[in-house]
Amino acid sequence: MGWTAAMATDAVAPGTAKVFEAGGRRIAVCNTGDGYYAIDDVCTHDGGPLDQGQLSGKEIECPRHGARFDVTTGRALCLPAVRPVRTYPVRVSDGVIEVELPT
Repeated sequence: MGWTAAMATDAVAPGTAKVFEAGGRRIAVCNTGDGYYAIDDVCTHDGGPLDQGQLSGKEIECPRHGARFDVTTGRALCLPAVRPVRTYPVRVSDGVIEVELPT
């Protein structure tokens, strides 16, 4: 699929995550305040929507059971999640956040 335009940079405020859909996936674009990161919008513990959780620095917390993930690496940081969430490369081009999706 390659690089896909997700949204304008001003569509996702610092400290928030916003979802877009592409290639049959729900992807959360996270603005940590010092960069944009893209992760699957699915908690690996129970499938909850991560974009509905709290983004604090580079950690996002699932609103269902409190699992936390590092949005820069996808690593699960605490139970109940043990598996990482998938991450995607991100770039900004002319004020548009682009995410690289697998072909």
